[in-house]
Amino acid sequence: MRRLFPVTDQTPAARADREWSLDELAEAYAYPEQAAPASWLRANMVSTLDGAAQHDGRSQPISGETDMRIFGTLRALADVVVVGAETVRQEGYRPARAREAFAARRAAAGQGPAPAVAVVTAGLDLDFSLPLFTSPLVPTLVVTGAGAPADRVAEAVKAGAEVVVAGDGAAVDPARALRELAGRGLRRQLTEGGPRLLGQFVAADVLDELCLTISPMLTAGGAQRIAGGPSVAVPQRLVPACVLEEAGFLFTSYRRI
Repeated sequence: MRRLFPVTDQTPAARADREWSLDELAEAYAYPEQAAPASWLRANMVSTLDGAAQHDGRSQPISGETDMRIFGTLRALADVVVVGAETVRQEGYRPARAREAFAARRAAAGQGPAPAVAVVTAGLDLDFSLPLFTSPLVPTLVVTGAGAPADRVAEAVKAGAEVVVAGDGAAVDPARALRELAGRGLRRQLTEGGPRLLGQFVAADVLDELCLTISPMLTAGGAQRIAGGPSVAVPQRLVPACVLEEAGFLFTSYRRI
């Protein structure tokens, strides 16, 4: 892996074709310091050269080994992974696991052994018998609105999930959801989509950082982009924070201005 941006005095030495250690990746993707109660929402997505965020409904076919190492690193740095219900169903989500390589770093940051997973859902159309709900290292959160079906809320609680109300009706208010999570001490926030949820965060102007892997692949077809839903009135501009490259994949990070 090599660093393309920012260019520093050490950049030439870092261009050697070698695998970066997990510590190096963790330093490259460290969360910025935020005073409580402020939080930082980071998105991690992958896209092909022609803009597809999925192939056959899943992101794995357009990913790669290094992309998955970065995926794991971003999870290991987060307090909470925020994900939409459809992505949970499509990607077969499991609980986040504790990783020995990040144990000391998480302990020094005052974090538990693994991030919580927060599933954003209006209808709670989820299989609560899955390990994500029955055997996580830390309880999974179900983020929904006050008008969510009472029987499904009861099923979630029975399965061991913590229900977080973040909307007056059935739908979830994106900004309120993040505030509710931050109020529980989950301030280093990571969303892995899907595209509809990321689009909601973009429309609500609450996304602080986008970590986008550009996969050197073409898929054509009608796959979703990384963000969907209604367009914003004025396009939002971000600034590059970091660009890494390996095996033709570009690993980029952009932050709000």
